Amino acid sequence: MWKLVFLGICAVLAVCVLALHSWVWAWAKSPNGGVPAYPATWPKPLYNFQANPPTSAGIALGKKLFYDGLLSADGYTSCASCHQQFAAFSTYDHPLSHGVNNQFSLRNAPGLFNLAWHTNYHLDGGITHLDAQPLAPITATNEMGETLENVIQKLQNHPVYPALFQKAFGTSKVSTRLFTKAISQFLVTLVSANSKYDRVMAGTDTFNLPQRLGYELFMAKGCAGCHTPPLFTNFAFENIGLPIDSTLNDYGRMRVTQNPQDSLRFKVPSLRNVQLTMPYTHDGRFSSIDQVLQHYNSGVVAHASTSPQLRKGISLTKFQMGQIKAFLYTLTDTAFVKNKVFADAVVEKPGMQHHP
Repeated sequence: MWKLVFLGICAVLAVCVLALHSWVWAWAKSPNGGVPAYPATWPKPLYNFQANPPTSAGIALGKKLFYDGLLSADGYTSCASCHQQFAAFSTYDHPLSHGVNNQFSLRNAPGLFNLAWHTNYHLDGGITHLDAQPLAPITATNEMGETLENVIQKLQNHPVYPALFQKAFGTSKVSTRLFTKAISQFLVTLVSANSKYDRVMAGTDTFNLPQRLGYELFMAKGCAGCHTPPLFTNFAFENIGLPIDSTLNDYGRMRVTQNPQDSLRFKVPSLRNVQLTMPYTHDGRFSSIDQVLQHYNSGVVAHASTSPQLRKGISLTKFQMGQIKAFLYTLTDTAFVKNKVFADAVVEKPGMQHHP
C-alpha cells in the first residue's frame, strides 16, 4: 500500500515538474519574432523591434557589455555597478549610486525591467530612446566618466569583442550605434511579470486576506491612477509634494523642459519589485515603504506644481498602510531577480577588475 502511495506521489510530482517546465519554456520562448515573451493581457511593447531585432548573439553581447567595467574610465565601474540584479537591477540600500573617483550620482538608480514599454528614460525623461540611454551614464563625469572615443577604441582593440560584434551584427567594426543596440537587446529581455500578483490575475494563485484588502485599498485610494496595472506606472511626470533637497537642488523634469510647471516633477516609477528597490523617491530619502506611505498620509507639501490629486495627501490609517504594504509585496518577482539568464557569468572577488 505504501509503495502505491509513494508511486502516486511521484507521479503527481512528475506532472507538476513537467507543467512547470512547460510554463517556464513558454515564457523563455520568444513567439513574437524577436520580441521577448510577455503576458497576453499586457499592452504591446513600444520599443521598435524592427529597427533592432534581438538575436541570441546580440543579447549575449549586450549582456557582456552591461557587466563590463571596460566601458568606464576606471575599468571597474559597469552598468551593473548601479543596477544590481538582486535588487531588480536598482542600487540596493544606497540613496545615490557610486561612480568613478568616489563620486555620487545625482539620483537614486531605478530598477531596470519592462523597459520596452517606455518611451523616455531617466527620472526627468531627458532620454527619449533606449538605444541612446547608455550614453548618458557612460559619459557622465560622476558616473562612468569615459569618452565614447575611448570606449570604441578599447572595444575595438579587445581580443574578444570584435568577433562578438561580427557574430551579432555582421561586422567586426565597433561603433556607438552597434554597442548601444546590443545593450538594448539585453535590456529588453528584462521582463518582470511573474509575481504573486501576476499569478493571482492569471487565476493560478490567491491573495491572502491582508493582500486582498491592500489591493482593494490600492484601487480605492486612487494609487492606480499613477501606478497603473499591469506595469504599475502611467509613465507620466508627477510632483508628489516633496520639499527640495537643498544639496542636490534637483528640480526634475524642469531641467529638461525649462518649464516652471514641471518643477519637482519626476517620472512615476513602477511599483513592481518595490520591496527590493529601497530606498525610495528620486533622491532615495525614504528608506522604507512605511515612510513613503506616511509621506502620502501627512507629509505632502503643496507646491505650485504639486500634482492636483495629491495636494491633500492620501488619508491612511496605520492598519491600512500595513494592508497596502502586504499587497505591494505581492509585486515582487523572485524568479526575475534570481534568473541566471540575466546574471553575470563571471564571479569576481572584491576589488577585481572586470574585463571579460
